Amino acid sequence: MRKVQQTPDMRRLSLLCCLVLAAGLAGCGENNRPQRLPAVDMVIEREGREAAALRVEVARSEDERAKGLMFRQELPDGEAMLFVFDRDQILSFWMKNTLIPLSIAYIAWDGRILEIHDMRPHNLSPVSSSRSARYALETPQGWFERAGVRPGDVLRLDPVL
Repeated sequence: MRKVQQTPDMRRLSLLCCLVLAAGLAGCGENNRPQRLPAVDMVIEREGREAAALRVEVARSEDERAKGLMFRQELPDGEAMLFVFDRDQILSFWMKNTLIPLSIAYIAWDGRILEIHDMRPHNLSPVSSSRSARYALETPQGWFERAGVRPGDVLRLDPVL
């Protein structure tokens, strides 16, 4: 058997491989489980049309908002997560550790939908609101369009206030 002399580059590569493996193993713990939050029934009032119904999990705390829909394998149509903030601000979301495609609506303090964007799984580029918003609502990608929901429609906030 022939012994191979390790070069500094080979040592660095070995160390890098070990670090990647260790990071992967560290990511296998409890934090990688999807969170399930209490859900409420909500409706979006669409001008001149019947309201669109949703079953909505509500993320209120910083930890709940930070984890959001990470690690979910699926989110059925008609289900969503509402992110509640204390004040109006420019909101920005990304898709770190998010496995499913989502749509996000940025919503004003009074429940009025300001804008809607699609987001790609695992994309680390932020998707920001173009103006201050108080809430963000994430749904399966395309749900807003399939439900006929558009900017100007109003999310009834009664169940979460």
